[in-house]
Amino acid sequence: MPHIEEAQPKYLQIAHYIRDQILRGDLRPGDEVPSERQLASTWKVSRPTAARSLEALSHQGLVEKRQGSGTYVRSLEVNRRARELYGRARQTGKIYTSGEYAIITSTGWLDAPDHVAEALGLTKDRRAVHRRRVTNDQSGPITLSTSWFAPDVGERAPKLLEPERIQEGTLMYVESMTGRQGSYAEDRMCARPATEEESQDLQLDSGSAVLIVNHVVFDLQDRPLEFAEATYPPHRWAFEQGYPLT
Repeated sequence: MPHIEEAQPKYLQIAHYIRDQILRGDLRPGDEVPSERQLASTWKVSRPTAARSLEALSHQGLVEKRQGSGTYVRSLEVNRRARELYGRARQTGKIYTSGEYAIITSTGWLDAPDHVAEALGLTKDRRAVHRRRVTNDQSGPITLSTSWFAPDVGERAPKLLEPERIQEGTLMYVESMTGRQGSYAEDRMCARPATEEESQDLQLDSGSAVLIVNHVVFDLQDRPLEFAEATYPPHRWAFEQGYPLT
């Protein structure tokens, strides 16, 4: 049985586990999700509880039930937060799903902007390694993102300076090269008009609204390991989250 924290009702634990598989791309549009019988057996729950978990996914617009056939992942536009990306990388060794690809547009050492320097705890030495990429799928750009790392990380992880893709993702690569492990993360989100550069990279009309997500990963000693800023186009900026109200 998958390991899930016990704070939520069982049906929500099951629904959130399947939802994460969908958001990571492990379950793709058109794929059949486990049946009530399979969920009841795997999670050691009753059939009504299993049915309620599928109903919750249906209410979220993630799956559809086909009479006499089963329950399937709907065709939908999703954007994957760092949580889903890293979860997929740790399980499969790959950060992107089939059909997705990243174009690395810039790498190297730069003086970090104020908000990056503050997030990484840089004081006198403001140099940092940056890695900027545009992620695409068959429909076009999905997101524009830039990862930043402090000098000690950049010196120990030389691939960060190269314009080639890092298959397992930057965080897992950094963990393997530095011996530091990501422990938890904090996200801050806001919406604003796209800059001209963002509009060009994301193929948007000038002044389009975008969602900005600032993401900081902390290691086991509570030290910042990575700062990432992601820019999402307007048709991909909805996030799914479910939680109990008690």
